[in-house]
Amino acid sequence: MLLTYSALRDLVRAGVLENVDENNINAASIDIHLGDSLLVESGRPGIVDLELGEIPEMRSLDPDVNGAWRLRPGQFCLVNSHENFHLPNDIAVEFKLSSSVARAGIDHAPAGWADPGWHDATLTRELRNVTQYHTLLLRPGMRIGQMVFWRGQPVPQSRSYAARGRYNHQRSATESRGV
Repeated sequence: MLLTYSALRDLVRAGVLENVDENNINAASIDIHLGDSLLVESGRPGIVDLELGEIPEMRSLDPDVNGAWRLRPGQFCLVNSHENFHLPNDIAVEFKLSSSVARAGIDHAPAGWADPGWHDATLTRELRNVTQYHTLLLRPGMRIGQMVFWRGQPVPQSRSYAARGRYNHQRSATESRGV
């Protein structure tokens, strides 16, 4: 069942989401903002074998003097959310990129699903500047999209992301932990 405003407000008040202003609760979603951690590809070419657990080399990118990260045309990055999640075993969430951000040239990998039980973690988003000629500025605190919340039957603790997941307790942009 899709959760709407009153249920979303109750989740925020109960601490399922931290760092959320109630003005960011919409009719059927909650606005999500960029956090303070961004990783970009290292820039060194190479071959990465995902089946062997290899991952592309990433490096931390500091904001410029104006507090913005510069995402060059074609550049890929990982960035965390400002919001912190503590999903119970009956709630799953899905990330949706803001259409205004998409229309400006940011695309995201459609890997925005979080299973019930994912907890004590910020959301890492995979973003790419798909423009050909424009460097796009991203800033901590910038609205990037929204989360849609789904309620289902509670999953057994042994099948919960809390017991089986690899990305609990992440507080910064987190690289792949392999396939």
